[in-house]
Amino acid sequence: MAIDSSLSSSLGPAACEKDAKALQFIEEMTKNADPVQENVLAEILRRNADTEYLQRFQLCGATDRDTFKSKIPVITYEDLQPEIQRIANGDRSAILSAHPISEFLTSSGTSAGERKLMPTIQEELDRRQLLYSLLMPVMNLYVPGLDKGKGLYFLFVKSETKTPGGLLARPVLTSYYKSEHFKTRPYDPYMVYTSPNESILCSDSFQSMYTQMLCGLYLHNEVLRVGAVFASGLLRAIRFLQLNWEQLVQDISTGTLNPKITDPSVRECISHLHQPNPELAEFITKECSGGNWEGIISRIWPNTKYLDVIVTGAMAQYIPTLDYYSGGLPLACTMYASSECYFGINLNPMCKPSDVSYTIMPNMAYFEFLPHEPSSSGFTRDSPPCLVDLVDLEIGKEYELVITTYAGLCRYRVGDILRVSGFHNSAPQFNFVRRKNVLLSIDSDKTDEAELQKAVDNASQLLSEFNTSVVEYTSYADTKTIPGHYVIYWELLVKDPANSPSQEVLNQCCHAMEESLNSVYRQGRVADNSIGPLEIRVVKSGTFEELMDYAISRGASINQYKVPRCVNFTPIMELLDSRVVTAHFSPTLPNWTPERRR
Repeated sequence: MAIDSSLSSSLGPAACEKDAKALQFIEEMTKNADPVQENVLAEILRRNADTEYLQRFQLCGATDRDTFKSKIPVITYEDLQPEIQRIANGDRSAILSAHPISEFLTSSGTSAGERKLMPTIQEELDRRQLLYSLLMPVMNLYVPGLDKGKGLYFLFVKSETKTPGGLLARPVLTSYYKSEHFKTRPYDPYMVYTSPNESILCSDSFQSMYTQMLCGLYLHNEVLRVGAVFASGLLRAIRFLQLNWEQLVQDISTGTLNPKITDPSVRECISHLHQPNPELAEFITKECSGGNWEGIISRIWPNTKYLDVIVTGAMAQYIPTLDYYSGGLPLACTMYASSECYFGINLNPMCKPSDVSYTIMPNMAYFEFLPHEPSSSGFTRDSPPCLVDLVDLEIGKEYELVITTYAGLCRYRVGDILRVSGFHNSAPQFNFVRRKNVLLSIDSDKTDEAELQKAVDNASQLLSEFNTSVVEYTSYADTKTIPGHYVIYWELLVKDPANSPSQEVLNQCCHAMEESLNSVYRQGRVADNSIGPLEIRVVKSGTFEELMDYAISRGASINQYKVPRCVNFTPIMELLDSRVVTAHFSPTLPNWTPERRR
């Protein structure tokens, strides 16, 4: 197809006219980042001028930056919780947004052990869809021919609930997959999936995974890219194949379908694809039966050009395992988003994971940035922070992201720490550094130091009748197992060796810790099977003194040394593991239900 030269982009030659328009849009937005931001803020303030929240700060209809910054405070979720709870309880007045709140998006961040509820409005689906529409035009600049095959993506819906006032509360991707934007999306040769909608939308995780894997195996020669949202999700799919390949082979060989697949809509859609294929069954048996899983993705899906997964932030810990299973295929991180807002895209998606840089799209929300000073004690209302605008950031510096959205979040601290890596036109590009204060993460769970301390305190109460206490502890997220799991190292003080806690008691300590962790963690354990049982490794007496000696030998100050509550440095891990006396695992699943507390 001939491409109108007026639609060409400096990013590179577009694959088709549709791509050229998308690339041109990116160029226009990033060249005009500051005026776009100014217009976005003015529009948000204009449409929400009569909301209860903005009226409280007496903007008097002003839509300019200076007035906005001088009168609207920088806030966290806790500051906004009373307003959110009113909306959740059924108050339909214009509290945060002039447009009706259509649903809540549940954040993987936690508040008092519960998922945060992020208000959203119907038109945000259009804004998210717009960002999605930019991903493949960029990818096509780097990987040609993606219209000649399919994508094997393991996509899932998660549990949804209703608030007391009747609004849905669900993860942002579940909201998107269940929307008409996704279900009735127009045909695009660059965006064809092996998984049918019915499998993706099946709420039973086993049936969904099984049939998505089955379809991916049937179409194995047509697969050009393999992906999931997070790296952990793709590794769960490979583990699922390890555990279920024999049943999958039987279904492929005979043209029958596993009786565990009971969802009528899923069975019906699979029946159109499902024909006996003994040759394919033999091929899969040959690849899976020998016990060698190295490079299994490239072996079963030989035309795969890259893996599409998020491997930034906490997900970087999975890169070696992905390389093992894929035979070193490139890892593409395409976009940066959260429950609060979709932020930007990676304009060089085939770069090394360590070089991933996201370009903020200035039309998505109004963005400000709080300079990140790790040693700072924060700020107060009497001492407000000095926030920096999008185009005024400095390369190499770290900032915490602050957003103002169409749905009514105003100067809201997202909690993401970003480092400015450069600019595309006038729009900054960022390396994702980490979530603020997050200590442990396996999948979408995020556990901070205070929460871990609380879990240890609750579990150690089980030791009191044995006159035993926890002297010190640290932790790490073990991602070598699939699914990954939390490992907690305990050094115990046993005052009466004749009455020391038994194996069963220490197993129950693992369970007590899990019961103390937030609902996102517990959902991962119970419903999503994305997190394995928590493990406590009891180490020899004196181990943490050795840990301090090691840190001091490397230059730490003896006066300022604190036991790290999370470790990932290999020599420290080796030291701890060499001192392990016993290991214990949570014997049962923690309690979790999808119902929200009122």
